[in-house]
Amino acid sequence: MSAKLEKLSQKLVEIFGERITPPVLSLGALTIETSATDYHEVARTLRDHPELQFEQLLDLCGVDYSTFTGWQGKRFAAVSHLLSLAFNCRLRLRSFASDEGFPVLSSVTDIWNSANWFEREAFDMFGIMFEGHDDLRRILSDYGFVGHPFRKDFPVSGYVEMRYDPEQRRVVYQPVTIEPRENTPRIVREEQYGKVIGRG
Repeated sequence: MSAKLEKLSQKLVEIFGERITPPVLSLGALTIETSATDYHEVARTLRDHPELQFEQLLDLCGVDYSTFTGWQGKRFAAVSHLLSLAFNCRLRLRSFASDEGFPVLSSVTDIWNSANWFEREAFDMFGIMFEGHDDLRRILSDYGFVGHPFRKDFPVSGYVEMRYDPEQRRVVYQPVTIEPRENTPRIVREEQYGKVIGRG
C-alpha cells in the first residue's frame, strides 16, 4: 500500500472508529463498509471533513450477493465510488440493506447531486429503495414492469410479453405467443458412415 493510501486508511479509522469496517485495499483504492443506519452520516462526513473532502460521487451501483460463492452476509448493497480532488484519492463506500425482502438505504442525493440517476438505476434494476430520494422511479424499464431485472432470482422467461400497439398508441402486455420447446441436436450422417467397405 502506498504512503498516501496508508495515511488515508489511518485517517478513516481515526475519524470513524467502529462505524466502519477496517479499510481494505483492492484494485488501487480503499474500500470501507458501514451499516445502513450509519450510511448517510458516514457519507456526509466523507464529503465535509477537512482531512477527507470526498466532494465527488463518481458512481453508485447496486449489487446482489445472493450467488457469490461462499457468501454468508446480507444480500443487497449499494457501492459508491468517491473522489477527493483536494487529496487526489479514491474510495469505495459499501453499505448493505438490512432487510433482504424489502431492501432500504438512505439516499445520498442531498450530499452528492450526482447520486440521483444512479440511485434510480439501483432501484429499477435491483429493487433497492432509497429513503429520502425525491424522485425515485424507474429509469430503464417500463413503468408497468413487474420485478427487478438484475436480481439473481428474476425469471428469464415469463408469461407475458410487451409490445407497442400503434392503434392504442401505447405499450401493451399480452400472453406469450412462443411455444416452449426442447432443443435436441440433429445428427446428420452419410449413408456409408461406420460401414467397412470391402476391397475387391
